[in-house]
Amino acid sequence: MARKNIIIAVFLIIIVGGLYYLLFSAAQGSAEAERFVVPLNASRSQAVKSLSEGKFIKSSLGLNIALLARGKFGAIAPGGYKLSKNQNVFQIAGILAGEPYMKWVVIPEGERKEQIAGQLSKALGWNNETRNEFLNGYMKIGQDYKEGVYFPDTYLLPKDETGEEIAFRFIAHFQEKFGPLYPQFAKENIRWPTAIKIASLIEREAGKDKEMPLVAGIIWNRLLQGMPLAIDATIQYAKGNAGSGWWTPLVKGDTKTDSLYNTYLHKGLPPTPISNPGLPAIEAVLKPEKTTCLYYIHDNDGLIHCSKTYVEHQANIEKYLK
Repeated sequence: MARKNIIIAVFLIIIVGGLYYLLFSAAQGSAEAERFVVPLNASRSQAVKSLSEGKFIKSSLGLNIALLARGKFGAIAPGGYKLSKNQNVFQIAGILAGEPYMKWVVIPEGERKEQIAGQLSKALGWNNETRNEFLNGYMKIGQDYKEGVYFPDTYLLPKDETGEEIAFRFIAHFQEKFGPLYPQFAKENIRWPTAIKIASLIEREAGKDKEMPLVAGIIWNRLLQGMPLAIDATIQYAKGNAGSGWWTPLVKGDTKTDSLYNTYLHKGLPPTPISNPGLPAIEAVLKPEKTTCLYYIHDNDGLIHCSKTYVEHQANIEKYLK
């Protein structure tokens, strides 16, 4: 009996020691906090595997036990966390069960700056002051940065930065993306603010990326012939607001709206871009489709139809929209 009790005691010691090793021993490494990123849509097992591969933990099992003890049963929230390799799994689990200090934000093409500010406010927990810092950050750089340079992409953003700092992040990312194209625009004698204005129109007017060169060709045709652009989206930009909507369809009388953004009344480009375009729209400005068309519509199935004359345009409206 005594021998049996000794065996049981040794077994319990091994079990307890193993659990202690899994739960309380830290991986060997620097005591300095490092950024660990959980990608968007990463599963719990993928995140735990990355922690193990990154030497933040000794045992995946240990971390899973610690996460369960913290009440964390599902996936770890995507984002950036500050972890140290000398923390044990309970300490790491406590951090991972909380809110990440950096949040993922996906900005789609064609939104205006106020829409982007709304997404950032929701994701980063901004108040109105921080939101306004983001909206007005351009004032320290120049009017050319008021709109159109908040590049649509997937961002990992710190929650503790000011709105102005986040605005500058977006602008820097735009400059990084636009930079390789700048010499080509300069060669064609197209100023970059002009390019972004046109790209912002294309982004709002084209239903698909593959339509963008055609829309670009038509816009260039109208500009070069001195015709009003007559683009609904520019009036939508002028009228848009958080209450009634940023891009509500035009109603009777809207084409007479007293605004420099009314491209039915005023020839040339609007005072600023009207959206934040992606690379396909920007590249379409540089490489428009050669066309004799001056007008276009989208039918009820979203297909584009262009025409050379206003009479043909009206015929397309009758054929495809009525």
